[in-house]
Amino acid sequence: MAIDTEREFKPINIALLTVSDTRGPDEDTSGDILAQRIKDAGHKLVYRAIEKDDAARIASRLNDWIDDRQVDAVVSTGGTGLTGRDVTPEALDRVKEKEIPGFGELFRWLSYKTIGTSTVQSRAIAVVARGTYIFALPGSNGAVKDGWDGILAEQLDSRNRPCNFVELMPRLRER
Repeated sequence: MAIDTEREFKPINIALLTVSDTRGPDEDTSGDILAQRIKDAGHKLVYRAIEKDDAARIASRLNDWIDDRQVDAVVSTGGTGLTGRDVTPEALDRVKEKEIPGFGELFRWLSYKTIGTSTVQSRAIAVVARGTYIFALPGSNGAVKDGWDGILAEQLDSRNRPCNFVELMPRLRER
């Protein structure tokens, strides 16, 4: 990490969404991993929820959080695969203003080191929606570790150089 210790750390408020037809609070291990990493990084976990693999329900939850000025970013886990039930990217299409293509590209590059060519089955994606970042990671424990440790830990740290997502937040709503 290129952390400049001379700079001030600015914690952000993060909502965590698990997308799954099969996981409840007791089985949500990838959500548990992300929740712990969010807190360990010094950020505030403001909401945590589980939604079924239903694009309308996911988009509705995201819209609620996007409109909540208390939420700076949403991190989701699950629903990014290729099966008929995997609809997280389609839900993000319903709310997004801008896509962050480098996120998915970098995620798959990092994931390749762990799972090889199987990473092509991932549709990890990030978008900006009405001034809120949304990062959608696959649902496996390894994938959320790759996504948080390899990308989000740095990009959501205001001290990361040469740039980071946090320093852009005040300008995301510009027109």
